[in-house]
Amino acid sequence: MNTHPPVPASGPLDTLPPWLPYALGAGVLVLLAWLLVITGRYLMADKDTRRSIRQAARIRRTWPRLSRSLGLVTIDRHPTFMASVANTDGKKPQPRTLVPALHTKADRYGVVVDVKTVPTVGLPEFQKAAERLAAAWQCTRVSVTPGKPGRLHLRAVRSEPLFEPYAYVPDGKPPADLTVWDLGIDEYAVATALRIADVPGMAVAGLPGYGKTSLINALISRLAPSDAVQFAVADGKVSGRHEGDYADVVDRLFAFVGDDLEEANALFTRLVKLRRARSSCIREVLGRLAGKRVKNMWDIGPSKEWPLVVLVIDEAHTYFRDFKGSDAATKRLAALAQENIRLVEDLVKKGRSVGILVILATQKATGDALPTAIRDVSPLRLSFAQTTTDASVAALGDNIRDFPDFDPTTLQDHGYKGVIVMARPGGKGFIRVRIPYVDPDDAARVAEDSAHLMADPFELLTLLTGPNLLKDTDLDDAA
Repeated sequence: MNTHPPVPASGPLDTLPPWLPYALGAGVLVLLAWLLVITGRYLMADKDTRRSIRQAARIRRTWPRLSRSLGLVTIDRHPTFMASVANTDGKKPQPRTLVPALHTKADRYGVVVDVKTVPTVGLPEFQKAAERLAAAWQCTRVSVTPGKPGRLHLRAVRSEPLFEPYAYVPDGKPPADLTVWDLGIDEYAVATALRIADVPGMAVAGLPGYGKTSLINALISRLAPSDAVQFAVADGKVSGRHEGDYADVVDRLFAFVGDDLEEANALFTRLVKLRRARSSCIREVLGRLAGKRVKNMWDIGPSKEWPLVVLVIDEAHTYFRDFKGSDAATKRLAALAQENIRLVEDLVKKGRSVGILVILATQKATGDALPTAIRDVSPLRLSFAQTTTDASVAALGDNIRDFPDFDPTTLQDHGYKGVIVMARPGGKGFIRVRIPYVDPDDAARVAEDSAHLMADPFELLTLLTGPNLLKDTDLDDAA
């Protein structure tokens, strides 16, 4: 009699590897952790970002069908290698529909979409479909720009960033890069930087109260903590240094003049003298500091010994006005205005390589307010709201006529205060940028904390060269 217990019949589960349950358990744990992270991010986000997260999920979910309806796919009639190997019946394989893969990232303004292109569907096709994508994704607008090779960068904006003022609170730290200026955010809520390296002049125009002085104060607040930048201001709206918009930062300025043409002329003359002195010694002095040949200050960047000199001329038309009259006083003012034009033109035309930047602000950049000899050689031109297209053309150039949607005359709505139009960096056309608001108390705090960094660039150059260089500089042929 057999006393051994019966052997159970083997089933399909007995053939499974012993590690499989552990692998499945680990996979479930990873999935739960991922769901926990996603849920946590959603719950911790603000209301606008949550809407964007839902929008991003809808974009991903509907993309396969939407891409087909918009023709943003490629029909591949050539079989893959594996399809060819598996084809044993001799029938022609069915064509494949190649859908561009995409990845989304949500923020409070909308969704950033990274697209991997497929053959015959690239930048032109997506740009052509931008308006239809915006309608399908329920966005205000969609921009399409090149990304990494084989990829496109789409920005789907649900709300209007230009209508949302925001504040910049300076931290009082020196900027890491003095060659660029963090200007603000554009109509796609993308941070916009303005390159100021190798730039001798910037013209800023716009209606009163729309942000010209705020723009300049923001620049001073960003750059003031660096001892490699020094500032001078000529403000045509006031008479004294403790009046007007620059009173909060006056402690950080090595020079300030008001609406007196003679005082302004003396400042411009002095800066042209500095420009000529720097030009004559740049090879020797900067070559010695850098240990190599230097013909352009921007090749090595500004320094405490050779700082970038920023001259701000606000209400610039005050100093260039065409005075009419035959009496002695009027003739004297007319002569000063003409001399001011000649001196500022010298700085804008010749100050780039020695580290002098002139910022001119005026309401209308027409030739009678901002002489064309100065305006047309200023590489950077920005404009806040304007009342006429002619004023827009004077501020930004004739190309603005080809882009009527970006004409500053469209910015007269109160909601567009603080919005500028400028040429698109490195591309065709124009962009609109919302500049941040800087509280005057914050600007004053930064200027006060960095007041000890203020230095007269003339004295700094004297320390490098000795007093005779500046003393011997001749201005007779400075024009």
